Amino acid sequence: MEMEQLRKLPIGIQTFEEIRKDNYLYVDKTDLVYQIANVGKPYFLSRPRRFGKSLLLSTFEAYFEGRKDLFEGLAIEKLESKWEKYPVLYLDLNAEKYDCKEALEQMLSRNLSLWEDRWGSDAAEASLSARFSGVIRRACEQTGKQAVVLIDEYDKPLLQALLDEPLLDEYRRILKAFYGVLKSSDRYLRFVFLTGVTKFAQVSVFSDLNQLNDISMKPAYATLCGITKEELVENFRPELERIALRSGISPQEVADRMGQQYDGYYFHPESVGMFNPFSVLNAFDAEELGNYWFQTGTPTYLVDLLKQSDYDLRLLIDGMEVPASAFSEYRAEANNPLPMIYQSGYLTIKDYDKEVNLYTLGFPNNEVRYGFLNFLVPFYTKVTDDKTGFLIAQFMRELRAGNVDAFMERLKVFFAGIPYELSDNTERHYQAIFYVIFTLLGQFIGTEVRSARGRADAVVKTKDAVYVFEFKLNGSAEEALKQIDGKGYLIPYALDGKRLVKVGVNFSKETRNVERYIVEE
Repeated sequence: MEMEQLRKLPIGIQTFEEIRKDNYLYVDKTDLVYQIANVGKPYFLSRPRRFGKSLLLSTFEAYFEGRKDLFEGLAIEKLESKWEKYPVLYLDLNAEKYDCKEALEQMLSRNLSLWEDRWGSDAAEASLSARFSGVIRRACEQTGKQAVVLIDEYDKPLLQALLDEPLLDEYRRILKAFYGVLKSSDRYLRFVFLTGVTKFAQVSVFSDLNQLNDISMKPAYATLCGITKEELVENFRPELERIALRSGISPQEVADRMGQQYDGYYFHPESVGMFNPFSVLNAFDAEELGNYWFQTGTPTYLVDLLKQSDYDLRLLIDGMEVPASAFSEYRAEANNPLPMIYQSGYLTIKDYDKEVNLYTLGFPNNEVRYGFLNFLVPFYTKVTDDKTGFLIAQFMRELRAGNVDAFMERLKVFFAGIPYELSDNTERHYQAIFYVIFTLLGQFIGTEVRSARGRADAVVKTKDAVYVFEFKLNGSAEEALKQIDGKGYLIPYALDGKRLVKVGVNFSKETRNVERYIVEE
Protein backbone atom coordinates (compact mmCIF):
# COMPACT_ATOMS: atom_id res chain seq x y z
CA MET A 1 0.00 0.00 0.00
CA GLU A 2 2.76 2.36 1.04
CA MET A 3 4.28 2.53 -2.44
CA GLU A 4 1.25 4.07 -4.10
CA GLN A 5 1.75 7.35 -2.33
CA LEU A 6 5.06 8.10 -4.02
CA ARG A 7 4.47 11.05 -6.29
CA LYS A 8 6.57 11.94 -9.32
CA LEU A 9 9.17 14.55 -8.42
CA PRO A 10 10.59 16.42 -11.43
CA ILE A 11 14.28 15.93 -10.63
CA GLY A 12 16.41 17.22 -13.47
CA ILE A 13 13.35 17.76 -15.68
CA GLN A 14 13.35 21.28 -17.00
CA THR A 15 10.66 21.06 -19.64
CA PHE A 16 7.27 22.42 -18.66
CA GLU A 17 5.51 20.23 -21.22
CA GLU A 18 7.07 17.04 -19.87
CA ILE A 19 6.25 17.97 -16.27
CA ARG A 20 2.59 18.62 -17.14
CA LYS A 21 2.06 15.75 -19.58
CA ASP A 22 3.74 13.11 -17.46
CA ASN A 23 2.04 14.26 -14.32
CA TYR A 24 5.04 15.41 -12.32
CA LEU A 25 4.56 17.59 -9.28
CA TYR A 26 4.54 21.28 -10.22
CA VAL A 27 4.68 24.27 -7.88
CA ASP A 28 2.40 26.77 -9.59
CA LYS A 29 4.14 30.02 -10.57
CA THR A 30 1.91 30.79 -13.53
CA ASP A 31 0.28 33.87 -12.03
CA LEU A 32 3.73 35.53 -12.13
CA VAL A 33 4.36 34.18 -15.63
CA TYR A 34 1.17 35.85 -16.82
CA GLN A 35 2.00 39.12 -15.12
CA ILE A 36 5.51 39.29 -16.58
CA ALA A 37 4.34 38.33 -20.05
CA ASN A 38 1.71 41.05 -20.05
CA VAL A 39 3.28 44.09 -18.41
CA GLY A 40 6.67 44.39 -20.03
CA LYS A 41 8.84 43.19 -22.85
CA PRO A 42 12.59 42.72 -22.40
CA TYR A 43 13.47 41.08 -19.06
CA PHE A 44 16.58 39.84 -17.36
CA LEU A 45 16.65 37.54 -14.32
CA SER A 46 19.75 36.45 -12.46
CA ARG A 47 19.48 33.43 -10.13
CA PRO A 48 21.95 30.84 -8.83
CA ARG A 49 22.33 27.61 -10.81
CA ARG A 50 19.82 24.83 -10.25
CA PHE A 51 17.19 27.34 -9.26
CA GLY A 52 14.56 26.59 -11.87
CA LYS A 53 15.52 29.21 -14.49
CA SER A 54 15.30 26.74 -17.38
CA LEU A 55 11.90 25.51 -16.26
CA LEU A 56 10.72 29.12 -16.07
CA LEU A 57 11.78 29.78 -19.67
CA SER A 58 10.19 26.55 -20.77
CA THR A 59 6.95 27.74 -19.14
CA PHE A 60 7.12 31.02 -21.08
CA GLU A 61 7.70 28.99 -24.24
CA ALA A 62 4.56 26.90 -23.68
CA TYR A 63 2.56 30.03 -22.84
CA PHE A 64 3.63 31.93 -25.97
CA GLU A 65 3.00 28.88 -28.13
CA GLY A 66 -0.60 29.09 -26.91
CA ARG A 67 -0.48 25.65 -25.27
CA LYS A 68 -3.64 26.08 -23.23
CA ASP A 69 -3.81 22.30 -22.70
CA LEU A 70 -0.67 22.35 -20.53
CA PHE A 71 -1.98 25.00 -18.15
CA GLU A 72 -5.20 23.30 -17.10
CA GLY A 73 -5.92 23.74 -13.42
CA LEU A 74 -3.15 26.30 -12.92
CA ALA A 75 -3.55 29.92 -11.79
CA ILE A 76 -3.03 31.32 -15.31
CA GLU A 77 -6.18 29.54 -16.55
CA LYS A 78 -8.32 32.14 -14.82
CA LEU A 79 -6.20 35.03 -16.12
CA GLU A 80 -5.69 34.26 -19.82
CA SER A 81 -8.58 34.03 -22.26
CA LYS A 82 -6.94 34.48 -25.67
CA TRP A 83 -4.07 31.91 -25.78
CA GLU A 84 -2.41 33.38 -28.86
CA LYS A 85 0.40 31.56 -30.64
CA TYR A 86 3.65 33.43 -31.34
CA PRO A 87 6.84 32.32 -33.08
CA VAL A 88 9.28 31.41 -30.28
CA LEU A 89 13.09 31.43 -30.65
CA TYR A 90 14.64 29.55 -27.72
CA LEU A 91 18.41 29.67 -27.22
CA ASP A 92 20.02 27.56 -24.50
CA LEU A 93 23.71 28.27 -23.86
CA ASN A 94 23.91 25.85 -21.00
CA ALA A 95 24.96 22.62 -22.60
CA GLU A 96 28.24 23.60 -24.21
CA LYS A 97 31.86 23.77 -23.19
CA TYR A 98 33.18 27.05 -24.57
CA ASP A 99 36.93 26.74 -24.75
CA CYS A 100 37.57 28.84 -27.85
CA LYS A 101 35.73 31.46 -29.84
CA GLU A 102 34.90 28.93 -32.60
CA ALA A 103 32.96 26.84 -30.09
CA LEU A 104 30.71 29.78 -29.28
CA GLU A 105 30.28 30.81 -32.93
CA GLN A 106 29.43 27.25 -33.99
CA MET A 107 26.91 26.89 -31.23
CA LEU A 108 25.13 30.13 -32.20
CA SER A 109 25.32 29.19 -35.85
CA ARG A 110 23.74 25.77 -35.22
CA ASN A 111 20.79 27.40 -33.47
CA LEU A 112 20.41 29.94 -36.27
CA SER A 113 20.37 27.13 -38.85
CA LEU A 114 17.53 25.41 -37.02
CA TRP A 115 15.54 28.63 -37.00
CA GLU A 116 16.38 29.29 -40.66
CA ASP A 117 15.06 25.85 -41.59
CA ARG A 118 11.76 27.02 -40.18
CA TRP A 119 11.69 30.71 -41.18
CA GLY A 120 13.98 30.80 -44.21
CA SER A 121 17.43 32.34 -44.71
CA ASP A 122 19.01 35.02 -46.87
CA ALA A 123 22.41 34.57 -48.51
CA ALA A 124 23.15 38.26 -47.96
CA GLU A 125 23.13 37.73 -44.19
CA ALA A 126 26.76 36.90 -43.50
CA SER A 127 27.32 37.60 -39.82
CA LEU A 128 25.68 35.82 -36.88
CA SER A 129 23.88 38.98 -35.85
CA ALA A 130 22.60 39.68 -39.38
CA ARG A 131 21.23 36.14 -39.56
CA PHE A 132 19.61 36.51 -36.13
CA SER A 133 17.88 39.74 -37.04
CA GLY A 134 16.78 38.24 -40.39
CA VAL A 135 15.19 35.25 -38.68
CA ILE A 136 13.34 37.46 -36.20
CA ARG A 137 11.99 39.67 -38.99
CA ARG A 138 10.89 36.74 -41.19
CA ALA A 139 9.23 34.91 -38.29
CA CYS A 140 7.21 38.04 -37.62
CA GLU A 141 6.35 38.67 -41.27
CA GLN A 142 5.31 35.08 -41.95
CA THR A 143 3.06 34.70 -38.93
CA GLY A 144 1.80 38.26 -38.61
CA LYS A 145 2.80 37.97 -34.93
CA GLN A 146 5.81 39.47 -33.22
CA ALA A 147 8.49 36.96 -32.21
CA VAL A 148 9.40 35.82 -28.69
CA VAL A 149 13.09 35.34 -27.80
CA LEU A 150 14.08 33.28 -24.75
CA ILE A 151 17.76 32.97 -23.84
CA ASP A 152 18.84 30.59 -21.09
CA GLU A 153 22.19 31.09 -19.28
CA TYR A 154 23.25 33.93 -21.56
CA ASP A 155 26.51 34.28 -19.59
CA LYS A 156 27.75 30.67 -19.65
CA PRO A 157 30.58 31.38 -22.16
CA LEU A 158 31.67 34.47 -20.20
CA LEU A 159 31.87 32.53 -16.94
CA GLN A 160 33.97 29.84 -18.55
CA ALA A 161 36.46 32.41 -19.80
CA LEU A 162 36.46 34.52 -16.68
CA LEU A 163 40.18 34.50 -16.01
CA ASP A 164 41.29 34.40 -19.63
CA GLU A 165 41.15 38.10 -20.52
CA PRO A 166 41.71 37.80 -24.33
CA LEU A 167 39.12 35.03 -24.70
CA LEU A 168 36.69 36.90 -22.47
CA ASP A 169 37.03 39.90 -24.78
CA GLU A 170 36.32 37.75 -27.84
CA TYR A 171 33.19 36.33 -26.20
CA ARG A 172 32.05 39.74 -25.13
CA ARG A 173 32.44 41.06 -28.64
CA ILE A 174 30.50 38.15 -30.21
CA LEU A 175 27.70 38.19 -27.64
CA LYS A 176 27.41 41.95 -27.59
CA ALA A 177 26.72 42.02 -31.32
CA PHE A 178 24.41 39.02 -31.10
CA TYR A 179 22.35 40.24 -28.13
CA GLY A 180 22.39 43.76 -29.58
CA VAL A 181 19.98 42.47 -32.25
CA LEU A 182 17.32 42.35 -29.54
CA LYS A 183 17.37 46.11 -29.47
CA SER A 184 17.54 46.83 -33.19
CA SER A 185 14.77 44.30 -33.89
CA ASP A 186 12.55 45.71 -31.19
CA ARG A 187 9.52 46.29 -33.41
CA TYR A 188 9.47 42.63 -34.47
CA LEU A 189 9.55 41.39 -30.88
CA ARG A 190 6.63 40.67 -28.57
CA PHE A 191 8.69 39.46 -25.58
CA VAL A 192 12.33 38.86 -24.61
CA PHE A 193 13.56 37.06 -21.50
CA LEU A 194 17.20 36.33 -20.63
CA THR A 195 18.42 34.36 -17.64
CA GLY A 196 21.88 33.88 -16.24
CA VAL A 197 23.85 33.51 -13.07
CA THR A 198 25.62 36.85 -13.22
CA LYS A 199 24.64 40.28 -14.16
CA PHE A 200 27.47 41.48 -16.34
CA ALA A 201 26.67 45.10 -15.79
CA GLN A 202 25.90 47.63 -18.47
CA VAL A 203 29.66 47.60 -19.17
CA SER A 204 29.83 45.05 -21.82
CA VAL A 205 27.42 42.59 -23.21
CA PHE A 206 24.28 44.54 -22.54
CA SER A 207 25.46 48.03 -23.29
CA ASP A 208 23.17 48.02 -26.33
CA LEU A 209 20.33 46.64 -24.27
CA ASN A 210 19.81 49.54 -21.91
CA GLN A 211 16.06 48.99 -22.01
CA LEU A 212 16.39 45.57 -20.35
CA ASN A 213 14.23 45.28 -17.22
CA ASP A 214 16.40 43.55 -14.61
CA ILE A 215 13.96 41.95 -12.18
CA SER A 216 16.62 40.05 -10.20
CA MET A 217 16.21 42.18 -7.09
CA LYS A 218 12.67 43.46 -7.49
CA PRO A 219 10.32 42.44 -4.66
CA ALA A 220 7.40 41.56 -6.93
CA TYR A 221 9.45 38.80 -8.58
CA ALA A 222 11.40 37.52 -5.57
CA THR A 223 9.47 34.23 -5.51
CA LEU A 224 9.59 33.55 -9.25
CA CYS A 225 12.22 30.80 -8.95
CA GLY A 226 12.61 28.56 -5.93
CA ILE A 227 10.09 27.47 -3.31
CA THR A 228 8.73 29.43 -0.35
CA LYS A 229 8.18 27.78 3.04
CA GLU A 230 4.46 28.14 2.45
CA GLU A 231 4.72 26.40 -0.94
CA LEU A 232 6.82 23.68 0.66
CA VAL A 233 4.23 22.88 3.31
CA GLU A 234 1.33 23.25 0.88
CA ASN A 235 2.69 21.23 -2.05
CA PHE A 236 4.76 18.55 -0.34
CA ARG A 237 2.62 17.34 2.55
CA PRO A 238 2.98 13.58 1.78
CA GLU A 239 6.74 13.91 1.29
CA LEU A 240 7.16 15.81 4.57
CA GLU A 241 5.13 13.13 6.30
CA ARG A 242 7.27 10.31 4.92
CA ILE A 243 10.47 11.89 6.24
CA ALA A 244 8.75 12.68 9.54
CA LEU A 245 7.77 9.04 9.88
CA ARG A 246 11.31 7.88 9.18
CA SER A 247 12.94 10.33 11.59
CA GLY A 248 10.37 10.14 14.35
CA ILE A 249 9.64 13.88 14.36
CA SER A 250 6.65 15.95 13.25
CA PRO A 251 6.20 17.13 9.63
CA GLN A 252 6.48 20.69 10.96
CA GLU A 253 9.89 19.85 12.42
CA VAL A 254 10.98 18.33 9.11
CA ALA A 255 9.98 21.56 7.37
CA ASP A 256 11.95 23.58 9.94
CA ARG A 257 15.05 21.42 9.51
CA MET A 258 14.74 21.69 5.76
CA GLY A 259 14.62 25.43 6.32
CA GLN A 260 18.02 25.44 8.03
CA GLN A 261 19.40 23.24 5.31
CA TYR A 262 17.91 24.67 2.09
CA ASP A 263 16.04 27.94 2.79
CA GLY A 264 17.45 31.40 3.27
CA TYR A 265 17.88 32.85 -0.22
CA TYR A 266 16.67 36.44 -0.22
CA PHE A 267 16.52 38.26 -3.52
CA HIS A 268 15.23 41.42 -1.89
CA PRO A 269 15.62 42.48 1.76
CA GLU A 270 11.87 42.54 2.34
CA SER A 271 10.96 39.39 0.46
CA VAL A 272 10.37 35.94 1.95
CA GLY A 273 13.16 33.38 2.03
CA MET A 274 13.38 30.95 -0.86
CA PHE A 275 14.31 27.27 -0.73
CA ASN A 276 16.63 25.87 -3.37
CA PRO A 277 14.22 23.70 -5.42
CA PHE A 278 16.90 21.26 -6.60
CA SER A 279 17.89 20.35 -3.03
CA VAL A 280 14.29 20.15 -1.84
CA LEU A 281 13.30 17.68 -4.58
CA ASN A 282 16.40 15.57 -4.02
CA ALA A 283 15.88 15.51 -0.26
CA PHE A 284 12.30 14.28 -0.74
CA ASP A 285 13.47 11.71 -3.26
CA ALA A 286 16.18 10.35 -0.98
CA GLU A 287 14.09 10.95 2.15
CA GLU A 288 17.24 12.42 3.63
CA LEU A 289 18.35 16.02 4.22
CA GLY A 290 21.73 15.73 2.52
CA ASN A 291 23.82 18.19 0.51
CA TYR A 292 22.61 18.04 -3.07
CA TRP A 293 23.15 21.42 -4.66
CA PHE A 294 26.87 21.23 -4.11
CA GLN A 295 27.34 17.91 -5.79
CA THR A 296 26.24 19.29 -9.11
CA GLY A 297 29.62 20.78 -9.85
CA THR A 298 30.98 23.88 -8.24
CA PRO A 299 32.49 26.44 -10.52
CA THR A 300 36.26 26.38 -10.21
CA TYR A 301 36.27 30.01 -11.39
CA LEU A 302 35.16 30.90 -7.87
CA VAL A 303 38.13 29.25 -6.24
CA ASP A 304 40.47 30.81 -8.79
CA LEU A 305 38.98 34.19 -8.04
CA LEU A 306 39.23 33.67 -4.29
CA LYS A 307 42.85 32.59 -4.51
CA GLN A 308 43.82 35.47 -6.76
CA SER A 309 42.11 38.05 -4.65
CA ASP A 310 43.64 37.00 -1.31
CA TYR A 311 40.16 37.30 0.09
CA ASP A 312 39.65 36.98 3.83
CA LEU A 313 37.55 33.84 4.12
CA ARG A 314 36.52 34.79 7.64
CA LEU A 315 34.42 37.61 6.19
CA LEU A 316 32.56 35.13 4.04
CA ILE A 317 31.92 32.85 6.97
CA ASP A 318 30.55 35.52 9.27
CA GLY A 319 28.62 37.58 6.80
CA MET A 320 29.70 41.09 5.86
CA GLU A 321 28.18 44.51 5.31
CA VAL A 322 28.47 46.03 1.85
CA PRO A 323 26.72 48.64 -0.32
CA ALA A 324 24.47 47.28 -3.08
CA SER A 325 26.97 48.32 -5.73
CA ALA A 326 29.50 45.89 -4.27
CA PHE A 327 27.54 42.81 -5.25
CA SER A 328 24.79 43.63 -7.72
CA GLU A 329 26.87 45.18 -10.47
CA TYR A 330 29.48 42.95 -11.95
CA ARG A 331 32.87 43.84 -13.37
CA ALA A 332 35.13 40.87 -13.92
CA GLU A 333 37.79 41.80 -11.43
CA ALA A 334 39.98 39.48 -9.47
CA ASN A 335 40.24 41.89 -6.56
CA ASN A 336 36.51 41.78 -5.88
CA PRO A 337 35.16 38.23 -6.09
CA LEU A 338 32.10 39.25 -4.07
CA PRO A 339 29.59 39.77 -6.93
CA MET A 340 30.48 36.38 -8.38
CA ILE A 341 30.12 34.65 -5.03
CA TYR A 342 26.79 36.38 -4.42
CA GLN A 343 25.35 35.80 -7.87
CA SER A 344 26.48 32.19 -7.95
CA GLY A 345 24.29 31.61 -4.91
CA TYR A 346 26.90 31.09 -2.20
CA LEU A 347 25.92 34.28 -0.42
CA THR A 348 22.58 35.98 -0.16
CA ILE A 349 21.06 39.10 1.39
CA LYS A 350 20.64 38.53 5.10
CA ASP A 351 19.83 42.02 6.27
CA TYR A 352 19.56 45.62 5.13
CA ASP A 353 20.22 48.78 7.10
CA LYS A 354 18.10 51.52 5.52
CA GLU A 355 19.78 54.39 7.30
CA VAL A 356 23.26 53.73 6.00
CA ASN A 357 22.14 51.80 2.93
CA LEU A 358 24.21 48.72 3.69
CA TYR A 359 23.33 45.10 2.98
CA THR A 360 24.55 42.19 5.07
CA LEU A 361 25.53 39.23 2.91
CA GLY A 362 25.90 35.74 4.35
CA PHE A 363 25.60 32.06 3.51
CA PRO A 364 21.93 31.27 2.86
CA ASN A 365 21.86 27.99 4.76
CA ASN A 366 23.85 25.06 6.16
CA GLU A 367 24.00 23.16 2.91
CA VAL A 368 25.82 26.03 1.25
CA ARG A 369 27.92 27.01 4.27
CA TYR A 370 29.38 23.57 4.88
CA GLY A 371 29.43 22.58 1.23
CA PHE A 372 31.38 25.69 0.29
CA LEU A 373 33.93 25.32 3.07
CA ASN A 374 34.43 21.60 2.48
CA PHE A 375 34.94 22.44 -1.14
CA LEU A 376 37.55 25.10 -0.35
CA VAL A 377 39.70 23.08 2.06
CA PRO A 378 41.53 21.06 -0.64
CA PHE A 379 42.45 24.29 -2.42
CA TYR A 380 43.99 25.85 0.66
CA THR A 381 45.62 22.75 2.10
CA LYS A 382 46.71 19.36 0.76
CA VAL A 383 43.79 17.60 2.37
CA THR A 384 41.73 15.99 -0.37
CA ASP A 385 38.00 16.29 -0.82
CA ASP A 386 36.95 12.98 0.62
CA LYS A 387 39.33 13.36 3.57
CA THR A 388 37.97 16.71 4.80
CA GLY A 389 34.78 15.34 6.31
CA PHE A 390 36.66 12.46 7.90
CA LEU A 391 39.22 14.77 9.51
CA ILE A 392 36.57 17.12 10.86
CA ALA A 393 34.73 14.17 12.41
CA GLN A 394 37.98 13.01 14.09
CA PHE A 395 38.64 16.53 15.39
CA MET A 396 35.19 16.52 16.90
CA ARG A 397 35.61 13.13 18.50
CA GLU A 398 38.80 14.24 20.22
CA LEU A 399 37.29 17.40 21.65
CA ARG A 400 34.21 15.52 22.85
CA ALA A 401 36.55 13.15 24.67
CA GLY A 402 38.33 16.18 26.13
CA ASN A 403 41.57 15.21 24.43
CA VAL A 404 43.03 18.59 23.44
CA ASP A 405 46.50 17.12 22.80
CA ALA A 406 45.23 14.71 20.18
CA PHE A 407 43.24 17.55 18.64
CA MET A 408 46.32 19.79 18.41
CA GLU A 409 48.47 16.99 16.98
CA ARG A 410 45.88 16.46 14.27
CA LEU A 411 45.88 20.19 13.55
CA LYS A 412 49.64 19.98 12.99
CA VAL A 413 49.13 17.26 10.41
CA PHE A 414 46.56 19.47 8.72
CA PHE A 415 48.94 22.42 8.52
CA ALA A 416 51.93 20.32 7.50
CA GLY A 417 49.95 19.61 4.36
CA ILE A 418 49.69 23.21 3.20
CA PRO A 419 51.58 23.53 -0.07
CA TYR A 420 54.36 26.10 0.15
CA GLU A 421 53.07 28.27 -2.70
CA LEU A 422 49.71 28.58 -0.99
CA SER A 423 50.82 29.75 2.40
CA ASP A 424 51.50 33.34 1.62
CA ASN A 425 52.68 33.46 5.21
CA THR A 426 50.20 36.05 6.30
CA GLU A 427 48.53 35.64 9.62
CA ARG A 428 45.28 35.90 7.74
CA HIS A 429 45.88 32.78 5.72
CA TYR A 430 46.44 30.65 8.79
CA GLN A 431 43.62 32.22 10.73
CA ALA A 432 41.35 31.60 7.79
CA ILE A 433 42.25 27.92 7.73
CA PHE A 434 41.73 27.59 11.49
CA TYR A 435 38.49 29.37 11.02
CA VAL A 436 37.32 27.09 8.25
CA ILE A 437 38.14 24.05 10.36
CA PHE A 438 36.23 25.40 13.33
CA THR A 439 33.27 26.45 11.24
CA LEU A 440 33.13 22.95 9.77
CA LEU A 441 33.09 21.64 13.34
CA GLY A 442 29.88 23.66 13.61
CA GLN A 443 28.13 20.85 11.72
CA PHE A 444 28.39 18.89 14.94
CA ILE A 445 28.18 21.63 17.56
CA GLY A 446 27.60 25.33 17.91
CA THR A 447 30.92 27.01 17.25
CA GLU A 448 30.33 30.33 18.85
CA VAL A 449 32.87 33.00 18.01
CA ARG A 450 31.33 36.21 19.19
CA SER A 451 31.99 37.69 22.58
CA ALA A 452 31.25 41.08 24.08
CA ARG A 453 34.79 42.44 23.95
CA GLY A 454 36.44 41.62 20.68
CA ARG A 455 36.38 37.99 19.73
CA ALA A 456 38.31 34.83 20.30
CA ASP A 457 39.68 32.96 17.31
CA ALA A 458 37.40 30.06 18.11
CA VAL A 459 35.10 28.87 20.83
CA VAL A 460 33.94 25.27 20.75
CA LYS A 461 31.23 24.05 23.08
CA THR A 462 30.82 20.36 23.72
CA LYS A 463 28.40 18.65 26.08
CA ASP A 464 30.56 19.23 29.15
CA ALA A 465 33.19 21.81 28.23
CA VAL A 466 33.82 25.11 26.53
CA TYR A 467 37.13 25.44 24.67
CA VAL A 468 38.53 28.84 23.76
CA PHE A 469 41.35 28.91 21.21
CA GLU A 470 43.53 31.91 20.55
CA PHE A 471 46.31 31.88 17.94
CA LYS A 472 49.38 34.04 17.60
CA LEU A 473 51.64 34.19 14.57
CA ASN A 474 55.27 34.42 15.72
CA GLY A 475 54.22 35.49 19.20
CA SER A 476 54.09 33.09 22.10
CA ALA A 477 51.56 30.63 23.46
CA GLU A 478 51.71 32.57 26.74
CA GLU A 479 50.66 35.79 25.00
CA ALA A 480 47.74 33.97 23.44
CA LEU A 481 46.61 32.72 26.85
CA LYS A 482 47.01 36.21 28.33
CA GLN A 483 44.76 37.58 25.64
CA ILE A 484 42.00 35.10 26.47
CA ASP A 485 42.05 36.33 30.08
CA GLY A 486 42.69 39.99 29.32
CA LYS A 487 39.85 40.27 26.84
CA GLY A 488 37.47 38.26 28.96
CA TYR A 489 36.65 35.78 26.20
CA LEU A 490 35.43 33.23 28.75
CA ILE A 491 33.17 35.54 30.72
CA PRO A 492 30.06 34.81 28.61
CA TYR A 493 30.38 31.09 29.45
CA ALA A 494 31.16 31.41 33.17
CA LEU A 495 27.60 30.46 34.15
CA ASP A 496 27.25 27.49 31.82
CA GLY A 497 28.43 25.13 34.54
CA LYS A 498 30.86 23.51 32.09
CA ARG A 499 34.60 22.99 32.27
CA LEU A 500 36.31 26.06 30.82
CA VAL A 501 39.42 25.20 28.84
CA LYS A 502 41.83 27.77 27.42
CA VAL A 503 44.17 26.88 24.57
CA GLY A 504 46.88 29.37 23.63
CA VAL A 505 48.64 28.51 20.40
CA ASN A 506 51.73 29.95 18.78
CA PHE A 507 52.18 29.50 15.10
CA SER A 508 55.64 29.73 13.54
CA LYS A 509 56.18 31.50 10.24
CA GLU A 510 59.33 29.50 9.61
CA THR A 511 57.90 26.04 10.00
CA ARG A 512 54.46 27.19 8.92
CA ASN A 513 52.92 25.11 11.65
CA VAL A 514 51.87 25.03 15.29
CA GLU A 515 55.06 25.61 17.26
CA ARG A 516 53.79 25.47 20.83
CA TYR A 517 50.49 25.38 22.60
CA ILE A 518 49.46 25.59 26.25
CA VAL A 519 46.24 24.16 27.64
CA GLU A 520 44.93 25.65 30.87
CA GLU A 521 41.73 25.05 32.81
